[in-house]
Amino acid sequence: MERPKRLPPDPRTEFAVVEPTIYANDEAFIASVNRELRKIPRGQRDILFFVHGYNNTTSDAVLRLAQFVEDSGFQGVPVLFDWASAANLTRYVYDLNSALIARPRLPEISAIMNRTNAEGYDIFAHSMGAFLTMEAMKDAVQTGRFNSANRLQTIILAAPDIDMDLFRSQLEQIDTKFDRFFVLLSEDDSALNISRRISGGVPRVGASNIDELAALGVIAIDLSKVSNSSSGSHSKFAGSPEVVQLIGKGLNNNSRFDRSQRATRLGEIIGGAPISIAFE
Repeated sequence: MERPKRLPPDPRTEFAVVEPTIYANDEAFIASVNRELRKIPRGQRDILFFVHGYNNTTSDAVLRLAQFVEDSGFQGVPVLFDWASAANLTRYVYDLNSALIARPRLPEISAIMNRTNAEGYDIFAHSMGAFLTMEAMKDAVQTGRFNSANRLQTIILAAPDIDMDLFRSQLEQIDTKFDRFFVLLSEDDSALNISRRISGGVPRVGASNIDELAALGVIAIDLSKVSNSSSGSHSKFAGSPEVVQLIGKGLNNNSRFDRSQRATRLGEIIGGAPISIAFE
């Protein structure tokens, strides 16, 4: 995405966020979401709840989500959860602390979305945003608020920047039995290799072994052989046309992947893409 080097932006060649609306209260936001949902046929009125990752400005996150929705053909309403990233490669620890500070806010936003007329919700979290999301879901389980409206359909963690041992513990505490819990990984993820060094050599979930992940009960999708990402190895979910279309098809398919049909349906979605999938 070409960003403007000076203002005003040129809409013919550059992307920018213009004329943002600030909602006076929760009710105004809910009414706006419901207006967008009414434009969508029944059976497709879903919310895609996106949590951005490390080293992202607010406008970067907004434009990345807009790009992903456009390219994937997602048919519902996207909602961005924005947290205070420093948007600086050298401030990893700052971002980690900011993610922890934002953790209590996720259940609050979830409660607001439960007041909309959405038929279902899909959670899509990237990088350090996946760490934030898993911690928030764990907290929600402990307070009895996790998926209280029973409308959560899909969880997708893309390149999650999470310690493998911590991830095992999080899954045990969430104890989710979703058939649609996906983890996108890539062993060539350069950002997670740096994160691993910062973390003292502890493996990160998003750059781990596909079979080890699948043994934890999630659907592991290995993107290591995908080499056409325009946004680098850490953001293949948005930079590779094959991966973007894969996720879009999965999100727009509202049917549950029961275990008897999962392999066939996932195979149909992947087609001939150089992508591997493993699950129990």
